[in-house]
Amino acid sequence: MNAGVGPTTAGETVRPRIARALSATAGAVLVLLLLFALIANAQQAGKIPRIGVLWGYSPSDVARFGKAFRQSLADLGYVEGRNIALHERWSEGKSDRLPSLAAELVRLNVDVIVAASTPAARAAQEATKTIPIVLTLVTDPVGDGFAASLARPGGNVTGLSMMHPELSGKRLALLKDVVPKASRVAVVRSPSTPLYARLLRETEVAARALGVQLQVVEVRGSAEFDNVFATLTRDHAEALLWLPDSMFRNHLRRILDLAAKNRLPALYWSRDSVEAGGLMSYGANIPDMYRQAAIFVDKVLKGAKPAELPIEQPSKFELAINLKTAKALGLTVPPSLLVQADKVID
Repeated sequence: MNAGVGPTTAGETVRPRIARALSATAGAVLVLLLLFALIANAQQAGKIPRIGVLWGYSPSDVARFGKAFRQSLADLGYVEGRNIALHERWSEGKSDRLPSLAAELVRLNVDVIVAASTPAARAAQEATKTIPIVLTLVTDPVGDGFAASLARPGGNVTGLSMMHPELSGKRLALLKDVVPKASRVAVVRSPSTPLYARLLRETEVAARALGVQLQVVEVRGSAEFDNVFATLTRDHAEALLWLPDSMFRNHLRRILDLAAKNRLPALYWSRDSVEAGGLMSYGANIPDMYRQAAIFVDKVLKGAKPAELPIEQPSKFELAINLKTAKALGLTVPPSLLVQADKVID
């Protein structure tokens, strides 16, 4: 035995082995942690934005609008399946389905929801207070309670308002140009839309200037359409002005058929109404509104806060006239009006 060196105990032999094992384990754990961090970063880097679209209609009803929205996204560099995921939900015109569809989009944890109608916006707002919502085809964002003001919406909602209330007077004047002898014009509205009070005030001002008596008719559901037209015929209404509403849009074909059957010249709110057989329309360029909605989506995905993004009103309006329908009604459209028209259907 060497001098100065005591006997080696079992504990002294085991402790270095334990230390080496612990060191190796710690190293393995560190490697695993680093690996998990790399995987998480890779997944984060590979994550693509998810855009939810809540439609209050069926795909065939608004195919042109959906195409405009996608094209605008593509122009901004977003390609579906490559760097964005698009999750669309369709209510097929059944508003009672919208809350569950909105809840589906929230469960998918989309990065932004595009709400394409006032009922769709209502469902989206009730489903989430955190996911940004971009409005389009919404009549009155402030009056409907979606935003505090157009300039500073507040909350998680921004986007586009469909209406300038001043359009109502212009619509009545255009209808009077095509039906100059009309002294009694019916205005059809849904009582569920708050903005209609303001729209009606604007229409009444125009009616007084044009020497027209207005007959305001309320429609609460599609079951009332037949009775409404029977009432208008009985009361000798000479023309018809439809205020914009998603319920009317969902039953457009039936409305057009009843107007033709009762030989009532009518002015609608969007060009596709005229393309489907309506006499004339004047209103916002709806495909352009969807193109603008894509721009709002881009801003939100880049970090803009909806609360601070001003809600925009439409900047493009279009007049459409169906000459075939005018001829069937025995009407002559003034050449001066045809020159102004953005779309004339022969």
